[in-house]
Amino acid sequence: MDYGSSLVTKQGERATFESLDVELHNVFKFFNQEPAVNGVYLDIRQGEFFSILGPSGCGKTTMLRLIAGFEKADAGKVVIQGHSMTDVPPYRRPVNTVFQSYALFNHLNVWDNVAFGLRLKKLRKAEIESRVKQALELVKMEGLRSRFPNQLSGGQQQRVALARALVNRPALLLLDEPLGALDLKLRKQMQVELSSLHKQLGLTFIMVTHDQEEALSLSDRIAVMNQGKIEQIGTPSEIYEEPRTVFVADFIGDTNLFEGEIAGVDASFVKVVTKKGLSIVVTRQQDTPTEISQTVVISVRPEKIQLSLYKPSLQTNCFEGRLVNIMYLGTHVNYIVQLTNGVRVTVLQPGTFGNLPDRETPIYAWWAQGDCQALSPNG
Repeated sequence: MDYGSSLVTKQGERATFESLDVELHNVFKFFNQEPAVNGVYLDIRQGEFFSILGPSGCGKTTMLRLIAGFEKADAGKVVIQGHSMTDVPPYRRPVNTVFQSYALFNHLNVWDNVAFGLRLKKLRKAEIESRVKQALELVKMEGLRSRFPNQLSGGQQQRVALARALVNRPALLLLDEPLGALDLKLRKQMQVELSSLHKQLGLTFIMVTHDQEEALSLSDRIAVMNQGKIEQIGTPSEIYEEPRTVFVADFIGDTNLFEGEIAGVDASFVKVVTKKGLSIVVTRQQDTPTEISQTVVISVRPEKIQLSLYKPSLQTNCFEGRLVNIMYLGTHVNYIVQLTNGVRVTVLQPGTFGNLPDRETPIYAWWAQGDCQALSPNG
């Protein structure tokens, strides 16, 4: 099977999402009696770009290693393409891993690094030549085949690591913080190339990252992990716009959080009074908490908040304050507004060619009922 012939089939399956490439069934992994992966259930669809996102120590890399076979689950089952991997060693699994450190052999040139795995399999010389050439063309490194790793930039080394993984034609490509060692500009460039490569090949990509922007920009779906558990799985827009827990709301992007109690409920809205006395009205959704006196946390994204020098004619979610900090960021301006009760809110608005207001300027901050969410503090 070559990359070209697999493309139509894979993309067709990816469009329907009918098949599963990876399934985790109630998986546990302990280190020193502490759960690094704590009862995880997970389905990854064939052909999708799936990211596992979370802070350091949340268990995301351990979960990737369980799929690769570098770690063995203490309980539960890992299934790849319908087959249990319980007793299958890493080299027998239809996966290849690209590491943050690239793990290239410094004494081998680009061609020999990519060919290394094929030679271990004792493939015919003509097939090795053909597959290595094709893999290097995919990552645009065919012109540097004779160079050694220390003669390459970080981005070029990453491309070689990708070619070495792809040359084995895995069903799944596992990416462990693949762009973490690159500088910001190169990382953004490689994000585009990774996305293009995924669309071209139609393979299942599973990436571990702590970079929120990276996960949001590349992924079909994201699993957000915290303390060994999955907090939420969803598309990038679902994760950002509809977080189901306070952790997800706070970890993904920036947000303003207000803790309070439910003071009123009707068919359309929930009224919350915060500890600082703010009265906030939230559009009621299917999973919005509704029990009177229940403690909740209101989440409002900075870009959802509007500012006005004059009091808007609004009945809800409009608060008086003053500007205490202004940070010009080029495309956007970040404002810190201190409300009259002392609560500070962060506001993000598009950059302006006009003059920015001065600090201590009296101002009103407001947002729509549908632009905030009430979340249970316990998830």
